[in-house]
Amino acid sequence: MSTPSTPTPSTPTTGQPAQAAPGRAGRNLPMAIGVGLGLGGVVLLSLYVFKPAFLVVLIVAILIGLWELVQSLHERQFAAPFIPIAVGGLCILILAYFDGREAMTVALVLSVVAIVIWRAAEGAAGMLPDIGAALFALLYVPFLAGFAALMLAPHDGARRVTAFISTVVASDVGGFALGVLAGKHLLAPTVSPKKSWEGLLGSAIACSLCGSILFVTLLHARWWQGVVFGLATVCSATLGDLGESMIKRDLGIKDMGKILPGHGGFMDRLDSLLPTAPVAWLLLAAFVS
Repeated sequence: MSTPSTPTPSTPTTGQPAQAAPGRAGRNLPMAIGVGLGLGGVVLLSLYVFKPAFLVVLIVAILIGLWELVQSLHERQFAAPFIPIAVGGLCILILAYFDGREAMTVALVLSVVAIVIWRAAEGAAGMLPDIGAALFALLYVPFLAGFAALMLAPHDGARRVTAFISTVVASDVGGFALGVLAGKHLLAPTVSPKKSWEGLLGSAIACSLCGSILFVTLLHARWWQGVVFGLATVCSATLGDLGESMIKRDLGIKDMGKILPGHGGFMDRLDSLLPTAPVAWLLLAAFVS
């Protein structure tokens, strides 16, 4: 119980007790860890019990993330039509898994046509910005996610996806750990004030170790290929994280959603995975037979 000499601080506008100031982590760490472990369990279960189930998990995550992004764009008066983007994205993911990258590309082209026709039918006012926002959402979320579906398709697809997701997680964990413990030199202060060069070094170390271990034990490839894979993951994951931070700053929001306690929305977890998916698919295709 507080004493009269130590009053509870109040917010200047409401007079209500202020929430505890966040630590250097900037989020509820136990909650974030718990949610992260839960998501990881769902991914692993779907991958190794019935591989096509992961495609369902991927589709659900992408549709939720796409909804979050479209709603955020709507707040800035970009009326990107969700239905044709979602239907097109669904076709991209399914065709990528069952028919490969050529079918995925055809689905992308047809989705672009459908978006243009759908939006044009609503009238000319603001049509070009809306179509631009819709095409951005289509390319950024379901098309990039399509490369994860491509990784899943081969006979060893579960192991490939495991290496992809695990290395991205290693980038996040390594960067978070060393950034919190020793981060002093900001990486991009105008975009993400919590990211540091020390955190980037932690990501590089964690990804190199994770990539080399998984390539040798899980994919039966060479250790140095895993290091290359890990370093490439650091670059794409960091750019993806910073890219989404720029989008959120432009939209004037902190998180894309609130569905995942301690994390924000699904898009806040997909930000590093999406741009890494094509990089991981290309390197795995080159290194793993």
